[in-house]
Amino acid sequence: MKTLFIGDIVGKIGRNATKTSLPSVSSKYKIDLVIANGENAAGGFGITDKIASEIFGYGVHVITTGNHVWDKKEFIPQISKEDRVLRPLNYPPGVPGFGSLFHTIRHSIKVAVVNLSGRVFMSNIDCPFRVGKEMIERLSAQTKIIIIDFHAEATSEKIAFGHYMDGKVSAVIGTHTHVQTADEKILPGGTAYITDVGMTGPSDSVIGIEKEQIIQRFLTNMPMRFETAKGEGIFSAVVIETDEETGKSTAIQRLQLTYP
Repeated sequence: MKTLFIGDIVGKIGRNATKTSLPSVSSKYKIDLVIANGENAAGGFGITDKIASEIFGYGVHVITTGNHVWDKKEFIPQISKEDRVLRPLNYPPGVPGFGSLFHTIRHSIKVAVVNLSGRVFMSNIDCPFRVGKEMIERLSAQTKIIIIDFHAEATSEKIAFGHYMDGKVSAVIGTHTHVQTADEKILPGGTAYITDVGMTGPSDSVIGIEKEQIIQRFLTNMPMRFETAKGEGIFSAVVIETDEETGKSTAIQRLQLTYP
C-alpha cells in the first residue's frame, strides 16, 4: 500500500496547494491513504469544523494535529464528534478528542494512525515514548500497519523516537517545524522515517508567517499579531510504500512541489 503524508497545512494558501496538488499526486503515485497535519489550517493557527470538512473534501482521509489544535476555541466541542481529526494521544486523561484511529482501505486492509507530541521545547504532557509504546501494543493486535505523526520540536527527540519505534510501526513522520528535512530513510527494522515532512503553505515566509512580522519580533521582542504570508505556496509531503502483509515499509520518497 502507499500512503501520502502531507506536511503541516498553513492557512488558505496551504489549503489551496493541497486542493490543487492532491489529485495529480494521488494519481501519479497510486495512493491508498492520505494523511495531513492540519493544526494550522485556519489562518495559520488552529483548525475549525468547516475547514476540516473542506480538507476531507479534497480527498484527505485523516487529519492529525499538534499543540495548536486548541487555538480555535469553537473546535474544542467538535473534536470529540469528528474521529477523523486526531489530537496528540499523550494529553492527560479527560482531554477531549482522539489520539488514534483505524482506517480501512480497499474494504479489507486496516491501518492505524497515531498522533503523538514531543515534550522537548513543548508542553510538558505525558511521555510520548511510554504512551506510544502502550498504544502500539494494543493496536498491533488488530493490524500490522501503523503510522505515527510525531509532532515535536527537537531533532534529537524525533530521531530517538524513530529508533525507539523501529520495527514496531510502519512509519514515524515528524511534523511541527515546517521545514522539510532531507533525512528520509527506512530504518533497520523496516520503519519509514523523516524528521520533518515540512510545510504546505506560503513559501515566501518564515514558517508560514509574514517575514517582516517575525523579523520585528526578533528585533524588538515585542508581542504582535502574526498573519499568514501571501504569494506562492509549496506542497510538502512524503510517499510511503508499505508491505501489507508484514507492516514493514520498503520505501519513502520526499516531495516538495510549487503552487501554483
